Amino acid sequence: MRLLLGLMWLLHWLPLPLLGRLGEGIGSILYPLLGTRRHITLTNLRLCLPDLSEAERIVIAKQHFRAYVRSVLERGILWWAPQARLRKLIRVVPQVPLDALAARPTILLCPHFVGLDVAGVAVMLESSLCSIYTPQRNRTFDAALRRGRSRFRPVQLFSRSEGVKPILRAMRQHVPFFMLPDMDFGTQDAEFVPFFGIPAATLTAPARIAELTGAQVIPVIATYLPHYQGWQVRFYPAVENYPGDDVIAATRAMNAFIEQRILEAPAEYFWTHKRFKTRPPGVQSVYEQAPAG
Repeated sequence: MRLLLGLMWLLHWLPLPLLGRLGEGIGSILYPLLGTRRHITLTNLRLCLPDLSEAERIVIAKQHFRAYVRSVLERGILWWAPQARLRKLIRVVPQVPLDALAARPTILLCPHFVGLDVAGVAVMLESSLCSIYTPQRNRTFDAALRRGRSRFRPVQLFSRSEGVKPILRAMRQHVPFFMLPDMDFGTQDAEFVPFFGIPAATLTAPARIAELTGAQVIPVIATYLPHYQGWQVRFYPAVENYPGDDVIAATRAMNAFIEQRILEAPAEYFWTHKRFKTRPPGVQSVYEQAPAG
């Protein structure tokens, strides 16, 4: 792992067009080699984008592998490049909403696009934040990840096992909560809500936390700029009347918003995750592969 981190450090000095092409090249090599991840990706695409042909979905799957590996290599820039280089490469649209963050508790809702770490850096260049953090198995990588995500400003990282109380305390001090809402963590604190029409175990935490704290919910999405120019981080207007009087409806609206953003940049969503791993009672897994032969 130390060797890998050393390689990432060396590569971060490369110009972004060269580093990006290198990552995409490695992604193209890994696509035929990583059969399980390829199967998960194509299964997700078949479920979520049924109107496309299989050939079109394969194109997106290959693009996703390239985009994902590119994002891994480019993480070195996020972890070690000076602020001046990051500000040049990250185009924030319209701007980090600092006045809104200072005015009231805030949830920054960041779905799992491959550039989500870029969104976090865009915020940390201007403001502290808090977030849920899953410790990495490798201690060396875990330490590098923590340093990389907190090198500009103090960041409060809480483990999922700590529950919601430390997040609520931080939010009441107007520390924005950077939240990743679209992973499948099972049925605890989740409801089966449609995602591209497929029942998906979806966290209701954004709605429940907003209800408890009176927080505004501001979506933020990071995507690639064309021609290896860098990244765009777009902050959307705060969701109106969120969560209203229906947590389930608010959660469905959140999924619908994510669906629309995926359709704008389909190759950059995190398709290698088992988004439909948890199934409703009596429903068979969608990821089971047919026996060979």
